[in-house]
Amino acid sequence: MISSSNVAGKEQHSMYAVVKKRRAVGAEIEHVGKPEVGKGDVLLEMRHSSICGTDVHIWYWNHWAERRVKRLPIIIGHEFCGEVVEKGSAVDAIEIGDIAAAETHIVDQECYQCRTGRMHICRNMRILGVDTDGVFAEYIRIPAMNARRLPKNLDPKLGSLLEPLGNATFTVLPDECADDVRGRTVFVAGCGPIGLMAIAILKVLGARKVIASEMANEQARFGLAKKMGADLVLDASMGNEKLTSAVLDETDGDGVDISLEMSGAPAALRQVFEVLTPGGRASILGLYPDPLKVDVNNAITFKSAVVYGITGRKMFETWDEMYKILENEDFRAKLSLIVSHTIPIRDIATGMELIHTKQSTKVSLTPEW
Repeated sequence: MISSSNVAGKEQHSMYAVVKKRRAVGAEIEHVGKPEVGKGDVLLEMRHSSICGTDVHIWYWNHWAERRVKRLPIIIGHEFCGEVVEKGSAVDAIEIGDIAAAETHIVDQECYQCRTGRMHICRNMRILGVDTDGVFAEYIRIPAMNARRLPKNLDPKLGSLLEPLGNATFTVLPDECADDVRGRTVFVAGCGPIGLMAIAILKVLGARKVIASEMANEQARFGLAKKMGADLVLDASMGNEKLTSAVLDETDGDGVDISLEMSGAPAALRQVFEVLTPGGRASILGLYPDPLKVDVNNAITFKSAVVYGITGRKMFETWDEMYKILENEDFRAKLSLIVSHTIPIRDIATGMELIHTKQSTKVSLTPEW
């Protein structure tokens, strides 16, 4: 928390930011230099941000963070929306005063993947708040290309959820075809914020039946999964055999057309393939703490399964699909239910603890330093 003396002494060319300085638990709110805008950049003043599981990993400096985060000190955070307050001389597509969210993958636009329409897997990608300074700050500089105007009349609090909502949209629609979902049966493993978003997306797109799984002790997530539209929510801890049997019973023995792994739990990866009908499609978003063994013969080859690995969002096809979904008012209402707490960013330590101890679903941060 910033003291009143620090507030009074704040200089015009500095700003507050949440800085990870040490390879240990926590981070600090400090004065840092305000970013300078290059000719192709925009500067946004934060309106809202939100805490992602990745931020929690970095805050508590777990095994994943130790291996993944190479640069310290770094400003953390990557989910936000803000107002454009400055733009570079070469920027025409966005204007001062626009409210925008950010595509958080900063790409080189030169590698083979970028040159062949696959910027979301750029070989030299930098991710905000992980590889380069992030968004838990008063001001954020990003390439103008990465600034995505909010849909009209969208609450800025929801604007900070567009980055994870893009993950959910890409997982549901890896080929951007809503017809792939309409009338299908779907299994969603994991009802964290992105899993909950996926359930709501599936129902908007006309999925016939959505079956979700979550640990039974996560009662808040169980309830939210039903509010998002899940037709059945199963206890993920019941064991593979019982869970598979329950899903097969719900699908007349056929299994589901689509399986989405959203949890990062090793057992869930096995489950999504066991419940998948032959010829079905699986999308894998979850990240696992260690390498896993998969029975490729029976899970994929003999099932003739189509498998997508999901990272980020397609740039920028997924954003276009997501904005179409956001036109649905019922979907917006469901999305707002996922935000369980809204607190000032000066209390970010409390927000991290709420998520770490599973007392919250999604924590939104207001720019009160």
